[in-house]
Amino acid sequence: MVFKFHSLLSEISKHHQTILNTKQLHALIAKTHLSADPFFATKIVRFYAVNDDLSSARNLFDETPQRSIFLWNSIIRAYAKAHKFNNALSLCRRMLRSETKPDKFTYACVIRLCYENFDVETIRLVHGKVIVSGLRLDSFCGSALVTGYSKLGLVGEASKVFYGIPEKDLVLWNSFISGCGHSGLWYEGLQLFHWMRQIGKQPDGYTLVGLISVLVDSSLLRVGQAAHAFCLKSGFASNPHVSSSLVSMYSRCKSIDSANAVFNSLPQPDLVSSSALITGCSQSGDYKKAMFFFRKLTMEGKKIDSILVSSILASAAQSANVWAGREIHGYVLRHGLEFNVMVSSTLMDLYFKCGFMVLGIRVFESMPERNVISYNSLISGLGLNGLASEAFKLFHEMLEKGLKPDDSTFSALLSVCCHRGLVDAGREIFRRMKYEFSIQARTEHYVYMVKLLGMAAELDEAYDLVSSLPKPVNSGIWGALLSCCDMHGDFELAEIVAQQLFENQPEKGAYRVSLSNIYAGKGRWDDVQKLRDDITELQVRKVPGVSWIGI
Repeated sequence: MVFKFHSLLSEISKHHQTILNTKQLHALIAKTHLSADPFFATKIVRFYAVNDDLSSARNLFDETPQRSIFLWNSIIRAYAKAHKFNNALSLCRRMLRSETKPDKFTYACVIRLCYENFDVETIRLVHGKVIVSGLRLDSFCGSALVTGYSKLGLVGEASKVFYGIPEKDLVLWNSFISGCGHSGLWYEGLQLFHWMRQIGKQPDGYTLVGLISVLVDSSLLRVGQAAHAFCLKSGFASNPHVSSSLVSMYSRCKSIDSANAVFNSLPQPDLVSSSALITGCSQSGDYKKAMFFFRKLTMEGKKIDSILVSSILASAAQSANVWAGREIHGYVLRHGLEFNVMVSSTLMDLYFKCGFMVLGIRVFESMPERNVISYNSLISGLGLNGLASEAFKLFHEMLEKGLKPDDSTFSALLSVCCHRGLVDAGREIFRRMKYEFSIQARTEHYVYMVKLLGMAAELDEAYDLVSSLPKPVNSGIWGALLSCCDMHGDFELAEIVAQQLFENQPEKGAYRVSLSNIYAGKGRWDDVQKLRDDITELQVRKVPGVSWIGI
């Protein structure tokens, strides 16, 4: 009988398991009392998880008296897949108190949960558990930790884990190369790639995707071309994931013709490479081409997924093209994508940026499930349209529903404060983000705070905030302070700030132009002339502004 059920489960696993079939199979096994066997319980829990029936999966788990490591991992992974962070962590703590001890797969799953939820404190605790359990040198756990720390911006910790493992497998190398790319450390990523080849490690497609993803700026185009040449020589150029990353790389480097050439060289371009081309056009600001390729895909009858639809909607939002957005909205409705949280949130963003606030709110209200992303979109949209009090009410509603805000939530709230000049509210939001929710402030948070304080003439406080940051300070933060000095005519502080900017980005003319405008306002024409001469001598220029009217 047991052998018969083993064969039956094996056969069912090969095909799509519907919720109806899962319940029937569960009932059949329960009649023979085999559901108490952790092997069968694990299989049924996995089937329930595939069909998003967490309630039935949890009931079966609770009713199983003997729980194997596989059963524990299956239920934890089910909650992780559903983004139920607290439930998964609670189960992990419960597991630690049981006779069954976590293995490397348990820890890897929880580590992923931590970085997906921006939980720095918990990932460090899990790291400690990994060390205590004797898995410190395990490459599988090491890869998860390297990825997790890198995605949380803690490259120093990721580096310690990587270099602390003597026997590095290819997955670990790939994790750290990708981690460098995620953190913008392209040079370190290239060094790792060269070192890896020197010691005889052969890269695979994932290595090259990680390496190419490191190249995020047009100044790195020649490096990207060298990486492309390596892919051609080593036969990886035909790999769809590698070719898609090449398309994205050329697009990021503003070389759309090269991106298109790589795309056209593919014998059978799939949705991944098509998505890379459209996303690349969007990221490089070529919104018309992005829409052209989108329409071409739809005319060819290819089904477009929610990720690509969100990308093209974001492109329409950036160009403030509401008509293109409405066209895509029609596609969304025809193909049943309106209930996808990511698609709905991007639709809201589009309508808010184009001034159609009522339509944005209507999209939010029609969503059956709302998560942090959808709340962030609405908070940002309300703030963009000057409705600060409504945005703050929505933030409190979000907290009451038990949703944990992320760094984007606080970016949206600080943006609201900037739009309305709410200095005290901004200080409180910034404080809560750091101390109540343990979210590490990013560049954009500091930019908003500097703008908020600077616009309110609190220039000394803004300067103290920037000076307290670790060096080197991002030029965007100094630039925000310089624009506030310009607004209030504080040329003494402007000179100090401008000097920092000249050291960080000597080739950027906009900062010199801003400082010369401040000098001109004070009648310091000799200083104005000196700055103008510097601009000419260094051959730097300010990017001209562009205005347009959409009819």
